Amino acid sequence: MSIVLDLGGLGPKDLVVGPSALSELMASLHVLAEPEHHPEATGWTARAVADPALRDELLLFAPLWARFRCRLFFPRGLPLAESLGEELTALAHLTAEDFLGLVAPGVLGTTAQPVPSARELRPDTAAAQEYVRRCQRRSYARGELARQLVAAPLELRDRLLSALRAADSAFFAEDWRTLRPALEEHAREVRRRLVVRPPVDVLTELLPTAVRVGPGERVRLDKLQNHEVRVAPRPLVLVPSARVWPHLTVKNEHPSCVVVHYAARGTTPDEQLTVRDLHQRLMALTSPARMELCRHLLGEPITTSELAHRLGSTEPQVSRSLRVLREAGLIRSTRDGKLVRHRLATDVIRRLGHDVLATVGR
Repeated sequence: MSIVLDLGGLGPKDLVVGPSALSELMASLHVLAEPEHHPEATGWTARAVADPALRDELLLFAPLWARFRCRLFFPRGLPLAESLGEELTALAHLTAEDFLGLVAPGVLGTTAQPVPSARELRPDTAAAQEYVRRCQRRSYARGELARQLVAAPLELRDRLLSALRAADSAFFAEDWRTLRPALEEHAREVRRRLVVRPPVDVLTELLPTAVRVGPGERVRLDKLQNHEVRVAPRPLVLVPSARVWPHLTVKNEHPSCVVVHYAARGTTPDEQLTVRDLHQRLMALTSPARMELCRHLLGEPITTSELAHRLGSTEPQVSRSLRVLREAGLIRSTRDGKLVRHRLATDVIRRLGHDVLATVGR
């Protein structure tokens, strides 16, 4: 499963790279709302928000920064805003209809069901009542947020802005001062690459699980979705983040631009698995015979002949099992003179549970 970005027809000025304080704040709030999905940030989440009242207020809006990220928090035009204050001012100027249009899909939190237009979501209309019921079926929190959104969108807008400003004062302003310089330097490096390299090549280098697919200038992003996005004539906005890992977000629904929100290099593990790689790794461990091999390979490097002797098997049978484990990255083989010794990749095994969570959450 994947999202394919068709970059055909994009010129040099159609690719914009830069951090967004609002998108980074949203990613930070997601980590706070779902800390079990982000064990790498345990220390940060423990000290970020100490005020119980602010925690409760942020919990009300948590559906907006759950796995289906609300379009409200991503750039909607160019040039990119210079500060969080500038982005929040733009939100404060949204009309009721514009705010509804941006937020209603995020409250529902799925693309599997169409969302009525903002004009249809007037209080007491059948469309609005059905929309609220659908949100309630997903969760009580989404239903309550949908009810408030339909009843008084501008009041909810102002309440959200107040919560975002409080979060900025509580932890994000200090956090952003630390994170922003590295993200800006990352963006400058990507822009330098785009001057001399085709966009499709830069994206496949930039996003660890991205691969080029033919024909044309198409990039496949490893996601648990099936979708093809034709970017042109809109610009493509690449927004690097220090908090978004392991997620990769593509927002295509706004007519102004297509946004890719991704983890900047240096904020992610060295290895990120594709869904196919993860499947191969897990399947390699489903065989009782290969699991028995792993037990022997845990303590010390062992040759194929020694493994065959221990297991009462033949060398060709052991070699086949070793090949499956090696191709999955679960063992490492090294030559010692005329002998080849095999050993379990304990670091890979230890990380496997986290890899499952990261790959599914992407």
